[in-house]
Amino acid sequence: MKYYLLPFKFTRIGDHEVFVNEVGDMLHAPIGTAEQIVNRTIEDPELYKSLVANFFISEIRIPALLDVYAERLAEKKRFLDDYTALHIFVLTLRCNQNCIYCQASSRDEHCAASSMSRENMRLAVQHMFKSRSQYLTMEFQGGEPSLEHDLFLYGIELAEEINQTEHRHLTYVLCTNSINLTDEVMATCKQYNVLISTSLDGPSWLHNQNRGKQDSYEKVVKGITKAREILGADRVSALMTASELSLNYPIEIVDEYHKLGFTSIFLRALNPYGKATDNADWEAYTNRFIEFYKQAFEHIIELNKQGHVMIEEYAAIILRKLLTPWCTGFVDLQSPAGIVNSVLIYNYDGYMYASDESRMLAEENDFTFQIGKLSESYENLVYSPKVKEWSKVWNNEAIAGCSDCALQAYCGADPVRNHSTQGDLYGFRPTSLFCKKNKAIIEYIISCVIDRYDELMPIFRNWIR
Repeated sequence: MKYYLLPFKFTRIGDHEVFVNEVGDMLHAPIGTAEQIVNRTIEDPELYKSLVANFFISEIRIPALLDVYAERLAEKKRFLDDYTALHIFVLTLRCNQNCIYCQASSRDEHCAASSMSRENMRLAVQHMFKSRSQYLTMEFQGGEPSLEHDLFLYGIELAEEINQTEHRHLTYVLCTNSINLTDEVMATCKQYNVLISTSLDGPSWLHNQNRGKQDSYEKVVKGITKAREILGADRVSALMTASELSLNYPIEIVDEYHKLGFTSIFLRALNPYGKATDNADWEAYTNRFIEFYKQAFEHIIELNKQGHVMIEEYAAIILRKLLTPWCTGFVDLQSPAGIVNSVLIYNYDGYMYASDESRMLAEENDFTFQIGKLSESYENLVYSPKVKEWSKVWNNEAIAGCSDCALQAYCGADPVRNHSTQGDLYGFRPTSLFCKKNKAIIEYIISCVIDRYDELMPIFRNWIR
């Protein structure tokens, strides 16, 4: 049998060999199939047809539809055409909570020296419009950004003024704990169609324990209810962060989201920044989080089977990469990495940073990913020698341990995490807990698609719509 091998990777998941090509198309076959492909001894005619049709092998040296394949690969990287679309404005480090896992090194809400000046906001908004993206998301973070309503409003009004001549598609997001959603804040959100991104850690006793306040849950739920009434339920979303305590209660956390009427949940692990670095054993935490994720995921599946809409957002991102031809906007799973390419941070301190995690490192006196002052020109910042150095290690297609990984198309590069956990921007995959977590969860989702296709695909198709 004569044919040519096209680029693909393979791995073993359960009782299957899983093959993934350059655009993320996946095929699975019995163990031993890879050897048959390489030795040109394929016996199954249907498998052979699938391999040809999906660009794993070719009967001629240059496939007739290679231009179609090239366009599909371009579509997977289409986020690069959009340039930097997500722009995060850190208004303040002041916060009215005391979360035990705070990754932003927040400070007391009365600490006035920890907020952005109006001049830096003006410079930041001007820099945002220097991006050539037609779609700009202006995301306000903290600390607790609602404590700086005047600055929040000023930033939006300035963006609206500039956009009268720029004609971009603007989206506004307020990342808030929902405790300080005053009438003034909500009026601004209503006027400018601001999305609310909030957080809830689970039942009241768990949420209050994580937030360091005995009345946090009551206030957060009150704020969520108020935001839904004014903006509409579809304008309010939430995610949770799994503290070490949270890992014991996957079912209870999912049920709390369901009880409060949320139709999605993002099961998010701790990141090693801020107070979260106090975690004693990151390897043990990672192992426990993987099990936590699977238990919560299975419970979410059961809710869907009962007729309730509940999407696990991380899985939905992986499924879109796996089952659709489109790219996703999730910056944590991009190659080239999301830093600079997809997101820029305008920090309260008057500096631009490469990512949200980058400014968190700065609070620990690690300024590796500080790009420069907002008073500098946009071109000098985003095309600086620093950024050019990072570009050497932000493609997982060119990093050892990633370049030959079968899951590469579904994952991303993260030099910031590599630096913070391994002291090296390049990183070392065999000891990377970020790699271990992502790989375990992606393999789990793939196994669900393979082994439980009839049971789960109707649910998954609803999720990715």
